[in-house]
Amino acid sequence: MSEKRRDNRNRILREGEYQRADGRYRFRYVDINGNEGNIYSWRLDHNDPIPKGKKMELSLREKEKQIEQDMFNQVVPHGGNLTVLGLVEKYVGLKVGVRSSTKAGYKTVINILKKDDFGKMRIDKVKLSDAKAWLIKLQQVDKRSYSSIHTIRGVLRPAFQMAEQDDLIRKNPFAFELVTVIVNDSVRREAITRKQERDFLRFVKEDQHFSRYYDAIYILFNTGLRISEFCGLTKSDIDFKKKRIRVDHQLLRTSNMQYIIEKPKTESGERFVPMSEEVEQCFRRIIKNRPEPTVEPIIDGKIGFLFLDKNDRPMVALHWEKYFQHICEKYNSIYKIQMPKVTPHVCRHTFCSKMASSGMNPKMLQYIMGHSDISVTMNTYTHVTFDDAKDDFLKAINE
Repeated sequence: MSEKRRDNRNRILREGEYQRADGRYRFRYVDINGNEGNIYSWRLDHNDPIPKGKKMELSLREKEKQIEQDMFNQVVPHGGNLTVLGLVEKYVGLKVGVRSSTKAGYKTVINILKKDDFGKMRIDKVKLSDAKAWLIKLQQVDKRSYSSIHTIRGVLRPAFQMAEQDDLIRKNPFAFELVTVIVNDSVRREAITRKQERDFLRFVKEDQHFSRYYDAIYILFNTGLRISEFCGLTKSDIDFKKKRIRVDHQLLRTSNMQYIIEKPKTESGERFVPMSEEVEQCFRRIIKNRPEPTVEPIIDGKIGFLFLDKNDRPMVALHWEKYFQHICEKYNSIYKIQMPKVTPHVCRHTFCSKMASSGMNPKMLQYIMGHSDISVTMNTYTHVTFDDAKDDFLKAINE
């Protein structure tokens, strides 16, 4: 019987284990695909000390256990040699029927990974600490916003989840809460006060240049429509008889200047929004004063868009965001009391807060806003002040 092999501490070495002349241990194995592999460590057992000048690492037998577990779980060696970029491209390639905005988000993430060394890392080498360190680098070094990083992580997390389910990696290194790693520096978009809304609308109405936008801006403040839904409105969507607005689509313009019609942002986005008398009159004036284009634009079967630009193309969100920007700039150049930033989305916030503070049933408000989750209505958009709370308190206590 041949004598068993031992290390320099006289410990018996198992089959496949070997100690080199420099003291480093090696384990030779055959993976599930029949390919030979080797792993190394300066320690045989986890209780062994780290040799002076060497980095901390798992012991050889701890690494052997990982390999045994991987073979048992049929984990593909070396992550199938996929890089982070390759994994994301594979994940994105399997996503069909997604919105154009989602496609644009995927493209942005892929472009970031193409330029970043992190994208070249092999997926099985990415540890939890690597994932966290990369996101921190995106914020602190690359100066990316929290919302941008949230979007990036929103692609990488399910991509690595797919790799885990495909047995390419042991566990998902992105399975953590983002707020535990980077600072949420997002600026919350606040609703403006009722006085600010009145002042803003009065300024628009009385301004020689911006008065042409008054009816549209009044509608945004008093319907809660998303700006893309508003831009997509056609004459047939306004039902004067039933005093309601049909919302079943939105108008978008892609980065390559292509106009497209999509379903509303959420499944609950398809709805009818009631019109007040004032909103109805605004729509009547808009339709009456709408110039007839040389050629009526048709986008994905939709025709009769209420708002057209100088080229007879439907106006999109960017048009209105610029109008609001210029209005705020002019207002603040005239008055000492400055108007906070007002955007089409601030109009939506303001409408929701106004309806909530007036006592509207939250479920009814959720329907009008087109929110898929009541928590969005209750927490994200509703800005209630002390005066609102005081009025409700006094009303309740006196009943």
